[in-house]
Amino acid sequence: MEAITILGAGGIGCAVGYALASAGATVAFVDADEGKVRWGREQGVQVDRRPAYQGKFIHFDEWRPQSGGIILLCTKCYDNGAVRARLPERATVIPIQNGFDSALDPWLNGVEGIASFVSECFPHRTHTRLTRRGSLHLGLRGRGSAANERLTALGSMLRGNQLFRLEIVADILPYKHTKLLYNAAIGPLAAALGLDNGQLLSVLPARKLFFALLRENYAILRGAGAPLARIGPFHPDTVQRILATSFVARALSWAFYPTLRGTYCSMHADLPAGRTEIEYYNGHLIQLAQQRNCPLNQRIYDLVKRMERERMPPGPKILDELQAGAARELSYKSA
Repeated sequence: MEAITILGAGGIGCAVGYALASAGATVAFVDADEGKVRWGREQGVQVDRRPAYQGKFIHFDEWRPQSGGIILLCTKCYDNGAVRARLPERATVIPIQNGFDSALDPWLNGVEGIASFVSECFPHRTHTRLTRRGSLHLGLRGRGSAANERLTALGSMLRGNQLFRLEIVADILPYKHTKLLYNAAIGPLAAALGLDNGQLLSVLPARKLFFALLRENYAILRGAGAPLARIGPFHPDTVQRILATSFVARALSWAFYPTLRGTYCSMHADLPAGRTEIEYYNGHLIQLAQQRNCPLNQRIYDLVKRMERERMPPGPKILDELQAGAARELSYKSA
């Protein structure tokens, strides 16, 4: 198989790179964090308490990509501009990202991935821990034979790994839309309110906002004709029926709470630094809605952008502000 470059040695990049290295692939890790690069060169890449694997670790400033090989793009979407400036015209890029970035489309004629497992990378280290089990979905966005060959080759290397389930799908977009439905509700709310993911279900005012945003996200995606797929125990269509029944929604909230308690979305760490993926989550949904019938998305988008600019701390005041501006959307009784 072609040499593989993991661009972005965060939680997903380290986990996928580790799985490939343990299967015998030649893997190089590229990151802009000097501490990560130094740690990787000294300690290798590690997941949980498993033995470390050695690999090549390159600082982004020193990275000179060639036309051959495969680049697994595991960076945050806000770093894509710097990445695009380095990519050769014929680079083989396979994103494993959560957001939608149309500027990447010229390079996306093959395979794409979506991770539903949750991982948390230790600061300045190429060492991650898996905080919630899940899958890596790999599928096509193009129908060329080369893309099919790459999908088969990647699948054969990752199948049987012990970190996540591998699911090969015919079309990745339904899974990416579904991940967006959830991420665009969980990420900005948990980050802005200063909550862990589980508290979106256990704190009643936050839960009401969370459910309302899920309903709006679903309506936007269905209204735009975006196909959806099942990630986790329920298809999004089933989730909407659950949200329409307050007793069932509350009961399932407490059932899922223990699996989410103590886990954090990536936006939680990004917001204090003044840079998040809100453009590629809720911003994309607002575009799909053509800026109509998306009041909660517009409100949370504007709020997070203001928090980025002004370095506003998360907390209860943010919750009060969101509640005050969303009285109509919160009148739906499902929380």
